[in-house]
Amino acid sequence: MKILYAIQGTGNGHLSRARDIIPILKENHEVELLISGSQADVSLPYPVKYTFKGLGFIFGQKGGIDFLETYKKNNLKTLFSEINTLPVNEYDLVINDFEPVSAWACYLNDFPCISLSHQAAVLNKNAPQPKDVDLLGKAILNNYAPTSKKYGFHFKAYDDQIFTPVIRSQVRTQSVENKGHYTVYLPAYDDLRILKILRQFENIQWQVFSKHNKKEFNEKNISIRPINNEAFIESMATSEGVLCGAGFETPAEALFMNKKLMVIPMKGQYEQHCNAAALKEMGVPVLKSFKLKHIDKIKNWIKDNSKIEVNYSNDTAEIINAILSDYNPVTANDFKTERKKPNSVRKFQKMILKAIVKDL
Repeated sequence: MKILYAIQGTGNGHLSRARDIIPILKENHEVELLISGSQADVSLPYPVKYTFKGLGFIFGQKGGIDFLETYKKNNLKTLFSEINTLPVNEYDLVINDFEPVSAWACYLNDFPCISLSHQAAVLNKNAPQPKDVDLLGKAILNNYAPTSKKYGFHFKAYDDQIFTPVIRSQVRTQSVENKGHYTVYLPAYDDLRILKILRQFENIQWQVFSKHNKKEFNEKNISIRPINNEAFIESMATSEGVLCGAGFETPAEALFMNKKLMVIPMKGQYEQHCNAAALKEMGVPVLKSFKLKHIDKIKNWIKDNSKIEVNYSNDTAEIINAILSDYNPVTANDFKTERKKPNSVRKFQKMILKAIVKDL
């Protein structure tokens, strides 16, 4: 088959997972790649056919998404143009990792599109949900990248169509030991906020990876480093524990390495609050925010030597091949209500809003 593999470029997790999935797809199929979004610090060692702006979210520095910057950086007219010009009909199948351009192009052309993402698992009715359900956040997540069929990855296999995480080979082959430091990755917080909190722990060595600083510097027991894939993996592998956001790949990799883990979900990010609910259910401590009032909880976590045992077997090839062997060229019937293809940005905007409201 000729496959278009479309990947979300906001954050590092999607591209990190793609590094292991792409060679499996290429073994028996002709594969072309699409990336949209601009917030990733990880690149792909493969040629990319399409690079789009897409519809991304910009990380802020106060614990959540910067909605003003997100509004400034996103252009619905550009998105509409990208959707209309993407020739999905040139492919036999589109595999989508939470990527909106290809998903909506398939939706509007009744073309088969399979979700293979963490978000597909989060939306599954059997996956853990936070106590305070964000109906708007859930509706946006559900309509951000509509697909014909959904397969997902999560911390546990909560359903037949949910699989345990893809742990990239670079992590699986990394030597793991404990040199006593703690690795920190909190991209939604600025360095000054992080320093203010970590200064309270004078006897702990902290290795902080920052999205907001391009040069490395040290302040006593705290090291601030720019994002670097190899350095980050090495830091995690040799750490005592990992303090990070409630994304998916970094917590999954920390659990795989059998490291102590504490997570802080981003404000206004429904997916991360779902992740936090799942991790809390597994026994991972969760902080509501990164503030001085939570110092005692961080102290207790540092003192606690308990770890969560997981079994994330290396069965990515079997999962991908099973999904493709079961594939039938279905159209996007799940999304075929009585719709017409919009001929303007305004009509497209109304279609998205109508879909979101319907889910509320």
